[in-house]
Amino acid sequence: MSSPHDFDFFHGEWEVVNRRRTDFLDPDSGWAEFPATSRCRPLFDGAANVDEIDLPHLGAKGATLRLFDRATERWSLYWAASRSGTLFPPLTGQFDGDRGEFFGDDTHEGKDVRVRYVWTVPSPGHARWEQAFSVDDGENWLTNWTMDFSRPTAS
Repeated sequence: MSSPHDFDFFHGEWEVVNRRRTDFLDPDSGWAEFPATSRCRPLFDGAANVDEIDLPHLGAKGATLRLFDRATERWSLYWAASRSGTLFPPLTGQFDGDRGEFFGDDTHEGKDVRVRYVWTVPSPGHARWEQAFSVDDGENWLTNWTMDFSRPTAS
């Protein structure tokens, strides 16, 4: 069962290793790997949060607003991109233990896609996010972006 504190693990600063397909819909496309940094802060006593990720390799930043609906016990995740100024359609879902799955509908390069985010928390100080697209209403998924988060090391 999801709770307003599912994303408490994510509050604070992170170093991020991104792996992203060069073509989000092509299973044979190559992968690009690049670093990023992220900072997340809680809102509404943990029942919401916002993070900003700096992606220098892409010349862009992104932000995610996450809101917990106490009536449905589900989260809504809203992604915004700095380059386009676009707020993308929300994904909704919930956690089951240390794994959260979130689904929504969008378009990519003119094609309707079903979108899935998977959050996992393998250990304290580490988290993983994966994005996958489906062009057949969820029958098949192609993972096209992963982010591995770790806490910054003290210098």
